[in-house]
Amino acid sequence: MSAPLVKGWCPGAHRPMLSGDGLVVRVRPFRAELSAAQALALCDLARTHGNGTLELTSRANLQIRGVPEAAFPALLEGLDALGLIDADPAVEARRNILMPAGWRAGDLTDRLHAALLQTLPALPPLPAKMGFALDTGPQGQLAPGSADFRFELDPAGALLLRADGAATGRTVPEAGAMAALAELARWFVATGGPEAGRMARHLRQVSLPQTWRGTAPRAAGACPEPGDMEGDRLLGVPFGSMEASVLAELVEASGARAVRLMAGRLLCLRGGHADTAAPGFVTAPGSTLLIAHACPGAPFCPQATVPTRALAARLAPKVHGTLHVSGCAKGCALPRGADVTLVGRQGGFDLVEHGAPWDTPARTGLSPAQLDDLPTLLSGQP
Repeated sequence: MSAPLVKGWCPGAHRPMLSGDGLVVRVRPFRAELSAAQALALCDLARTHGNGTLELTSRANLQIRGVPEAAFPALLEGLDALGLIDADPAVEARRNILMPAGWRAGDLTDRLHAALLQTLPALPPLPAKMGFALDTGPQGQLAPGSADFRFELDPAGALLLRADGAATGRTVPEAGAMAALAELARWFVATGGPEAGRMARHLRQVSLPQTWRGTAPRAAGACPEPGDMEGDRLLGVPFGSMEASVLAELVEASGARAVRLMAGRLLCLRGGHADTAAPGFVTAPGSTLLIAHACPGAPFCPQATVPTRALAARLAPKVHGTLHVSGCAKGCALPRGADVTLVGRQGGFDLVEHGAPWDTPARTGLSPAQLDDLPTLLSGQP
């Protein structure tokens, strides 16, 4: 089997990625929020210029799928008119920023976001997948999210900057936060970090200076789940995939004033009617669909040889813990270990227990029919 093609970068608005169903165009809404008007217009763009499918990514961005190359210029023009992209493609590609669900206009998180936008162009060149977490909301929520530079609070409420992969960080004043970020980014580059690609991977090879260690972040709060949140409504998006028409209908029917995108494949409807029907979304906590991971799979991705999401939905209730069904060994939907990982290979599946898609499988060449008896396969019985 040939190795899967790892591109080493994520799609963006200015730099889409070609997949099996056309171009994938990633939109990074500022502050991870769309006004109701922006959300409805974005859904219309996805239907007009794409195949009508939207994906909510692990970094709380939205991807428009199935865009023909001929339609891309008009889509980009439409996104620009909505104020959803940067004029500079290089800045737009760097704007990988995780926001907490509970940020409010003018609060510390909002101020840090504004300062970070001003700082991004001046940072040294960083690997394309690196990102930032502003975990400074009412509770710590972003520890599981993918970020390399983490602004957090310590137990006393002081601001700190922590390198991902380090247990502790450095307290910084808000006025000096961006200067500290630039200093840490320069250290990463000067010590060979770009070769590793990500901060945590770099710290497994290089010791972080003591000046960047010493203060532990506050304890993480409970992970948000579907339901009510201070007058807003949280909804889960199974596998992060939804039809643009369904989202548009929900926004209109609910009367929400904005849609906030969240890590963990959650949407927050800000305001509106809390009892609006939401078909296709997870509306209550505890759903196995929100801890199961699956990439688009075949035929949507040229690297995949198997369909993935229908199988993942069928198997999720049978797995104790996390399930990852990956169309190939890249593991795009969950680039780390899971309790049960199924990896597509030549039309069948390899089974990895407590590992990542690229780890050694316990069983190989399983058919979807065999996987219906997944608990028996996991028990080690023949």
